[in-house]
Amino acid sequence: MSPRTPQRILSIAFPHLATDRIARQTWGPFWISDGRPDGPPIVVTALVRNAIRIVAHEADAARFGIFRDQPLGDARALVPDLDCHEHDPDALRTLLHAMADWCGRYTPLVAIDGAGDGLLMDVTGCCHLFGGEAALVADVSARLTAQGFNPKLCLADTAGAAFAMARFGTRSVLLPGEQADALLPLPISALRLEDGVATGLRRVGLKTIGCIAGLPRAPLAARFGRPLLTRLDQAMGQLDEVISPLLPVAELAAEKRFAEPVVYEDDIRATIGHLAGTLAEPLEKRGLGARQCCLRLFRADGKVSSLSVLASQPVRDPARILRLFKDRITGLHDDLDAGFGFDVIRLEITRADPFDARQADLVAGKTAGEDYAALVDRIGARLGPAAIRQFSLADTHIPERSFTTHAAVQERAAVQGRATEARGRDEPGFAPGEDAPSPTRPLILFDRPEPMEAMAEVPDGPPLRFRWRRASYEVARSEGPERIACEWWREGRGAYSRDYFRVEDVQGYRFWVFRHGLYERETAGPKWYMHGLFA
Repeated sequence: MSPRTPQRILSIAFPHLATDRIARQTWGPFWISDGRPDGPPIVVTALVRNAIRIVAHEADAARFGIFRDQPLGDARALVPDLDCHEHDPDALRTLLHAMADWCGRYTPLVAIDGAGDGLLMDVTGCCHLFGGEAALVADVSARLTAQGFNPKLCLADTAGAAFAMARFGTRSVLLPGEQADALLPLPISALRLEDGVATGLRRVGLKTIGCIAGLPRAPLAARFGRPLLTRLDQAMGQLDEVISPLLPVAELAAEKRFAEPVVYEDDIRATIGHLAGTLAEPLEKRGLGARQCCLRLFRADGKVSSLSVLASQPVRDPARILRLFKDRITGLHDDLDAGFGFDVIRLEITRADPFDARQADLVAGKTAGEDYAALVDRIGARLGPAAIRQFSLADTHIPERSFTTHAAVQERAAVQGRATEARGRDEPGFAPGEDAPSPTRPLILFDRPEPMEAMAEVPDGPPLRFRWRRASYEVARSEGPERIACEWWREGRGAYSRDYFRVEDVQGYRFWVFRHGLYERETAGPKWYMHGLFA
């Protein structure tokens, strides 16, 4: 058994995310590389403890005497023309999620840390793709800085160690096993503790992680709570910590990186075909076929676009997967702005089902139903999967409730199985060349039966003539009745039965009508309804 690969976690902290967002809106995303214009510092304020205080400020605001939690009045006394903005947590959350999508170019395992102002990335096994750990950290830092952010990064064995060093330390990479010694001089707040716990520790003189690392654990847990020891063990690597990524991890994925970003549809389509071909062999080895695919396009300036398509049945053929995206990619310039181009394109299989390798037709060369499945896929890619519905049988004998509809793309396989099972193996058939029996149900069935007036020869007999939709009809011949009892478990025991008749008028039009209620047994005055039309 091969040894387990050590876990490596990259923490990205944005200590000035709120002001970076405002600076990007004011001076553009390249304000750091272009140089910050002269002017007063940017601060973000909020109501804290019944006073308007500064909750975020620019990196160099300290030279003006500005600091976090400072009353706004005191700050304005130092800088009268202070550039103030209200705190907008929703905008920050949206920005952080967008940055998490962008970080998907490095690893799909990206999560927002507990502080809500940074990201955690599980880059285990990914660093060699970027030239090593130091090169990966440098690349992430350079790209984020170019987009107008002031990040602080650290790569370590544990999420706790990476989080602590990114916010309170100076090192960007902790080698495997170094977190224990590197964390000791850091302040106690680096352990992601609640404010009350951290304040209580400082009051008793325990200001650094090293102060508590060697103390007896039982008294610490009794006085400050078990979470203190949990956070300490997680940071030191003595207790595993699970990172919950924002996006589900794909079952299979393939990506291509470009030295020069691509913008043309032909290049994107060719890349999709190449990536789909790369995934065909792993799918075949697992006996699976793709049912849902997601195309993620990483723009050079940081924006990420995604396209998701569904297949009506499991597929492996690269050409078929490419056709799923073709209609979506056609609208690329309307739905997706290529900007300066895409430098990373990734194809993910987010859902895979068992692949039924059936024998193709020797004459036509295609498996039965392949044309129908391809048509469903094409329409679904153009109009959306929810726009295509198909019928399936329901577990009821009431005609208007005997069927339902399902999304054809998502439920096609399950619905077909239920329909086949509902038809049953004992359904009577007829020999080749023999005429099929006349249908007992109309092709046109109304959603709700429509009332009509009818005259019958005897109370329980078929109608002789009837009036429906302001027109009168004279019955030439009829068949029936077919009695359908009520569903008392749904409608109650007082519900009426139905006697259905197939009737034909003197002009040859055929109707499906029923008498609602059994004469003198359920009601003294049964009513008549029109329920459907035969072709």
